Parts: sequence; C-alpha cells; structure tokens
Amino acid sequence: MTKLSDVTLTPEKTLPPAFVKFCKSVTAKRARIVINHILKHGIITNEDLSDIYGYAHPPRALQDVKENGIPLLRHSVVSEKNGRQIGAYTFGNFDNVKGGRLGGRRAFPKSFKGKLIGIYGQCDAFTGELLDERYLQIDHRIPYAIAGDGFDLLPQNYMLLDASSQRKKSWSCEHCENYLALSDPETCRTCFWASPENYEHIAMKPSRRVEIVWSGQEVADFERMKLTAQRKGIEVSDLIKDYLRK
Repeated sequence: MTKLSDVTLTPEKTLPPAFVKFCKSVTAKRARIVINHILKHGIITNEDLSDIYGYAHPPRALQDVKENGIPLLRHSVVSEKNGRQIGAYTFGNFDNVKGGRLGGRRAFPKSFKGKLIGIYGQCDAFTGELLDERYLQIDHRIPYAIAGDGFDLLPQNYMLLDASSQRKKSWSCEHCENYLALSDPETCRTCFWASPENYEHIAMKPSRRVEIVWSGQEVADFERMKLTAQRKGIEVSDLIKDYLRK
C-alpha cells in the first residue's frame, strides 16, 4: 500500500485551465463536493467523504463525478487515522474526459420503459422474476461511467432490473478492473452484468451465474433444501451443485 503523502496530488493550480473550467461547470451536488475538494486539496479519500461530508456510500459520490465525464484515478493508501487500507482519488488525465457527459445521466422518456417491457417482458433481467412495473428500473447494460450517452436510446442498450439486482450489479461493476482503470465498453458487453443471456465472464473473471427465485408454493421446497444444507454445513448453492454432480 502507498502512503497518502506519496500520491501525486492534482489541485487546481496543477491542472490545465480547460480541465478546471470543465470541472467547475458541473452542477450536480454530490459531484461538486468531490470536485471542489480535489481542486482545493489535490485528493479526496473515502474517509473524507464519510467523515467530512457524511456519505455512508462514498463510491456513489465518486461515480457521480465519472458520470459527468471527469476521469478519476484510484489509489490504495494507508489511512492516517487507523492504518487500514482505504481508497483515495485524484483527477485523471484531461485527455480522458468523455464528451457528451456534462450534466450526468439523461432522463428516459416515459414511454421507454413500456417499450422495454414489450420486448423483454415485465421481469428482472437477471432473475427472470415477474414484477409489478413500478419495481422495475431502467439500467444501462454497459455502465454509464464507461459508455455515457455514447449509445443510442435503443432497447438493446438497456435492461430492466429491480432495486436488489441493480445494487448487486453496481457493486460488482464498481469493483471491476475494467470499471476502475480500463474503461473498455467491449469488455463490459461480454460480461454477465450487461448480457446475462450470453456472456463470457463476470467482472473479468471466468465465472458462470444462475439466479433462481422460489415463489409461492416453491418456498417450501427451498426451506427443505436450506435445512439439508445447514445439516451438511454448506450453503444452499453448494448443495445444488452437489445434486447436479450426481
């Protein structure tokens, strides 16, 4: 791990004027807090976001900055408060500013969700569970922080997820090397989180995933499996794998 003092800082005085102007043009509140802190101090840490600004989920504020087209570099540093590893962020290369992002995500037309439901059905893209329309949210197949508005408003570029699936996808994407450093849309395109129907990897790892939901009378079946798994001292997923191997 790196000491905080060893990180090359990026305060306003070290940045190209055009980059500073672009940064200061962002109006979104959470993004502005991150941007202003880095402009002043040259760096911001997860501790700064939680201790100074009260953000319980720092990655969300950092993602807001990226979604406005401003590149950030992540550094693993030693906390001066407790000696643990924490994330610290400085501005990235101005050449990596992604055009067409100013202002963050665009709003979807009200009719667009209906179009997606007509094509994909009224269900979660990962679990296949049928849900009331109000529980489904439109999500970019390729994270906005990587793709931005570079893709047309076409159904094949989006998916429908419930809040739980969206959180799982966000967490996995935010910890993926492609999200943190490479920013390659094609890598995302072949990932489970973008194309659960046909994928080659999950967050750049050679993995396969199946989402199974037990509903109604099926819940009793699940509870029986859960008891069997507990007696064996394993997870339900491991029990299912054991069944399939036999």
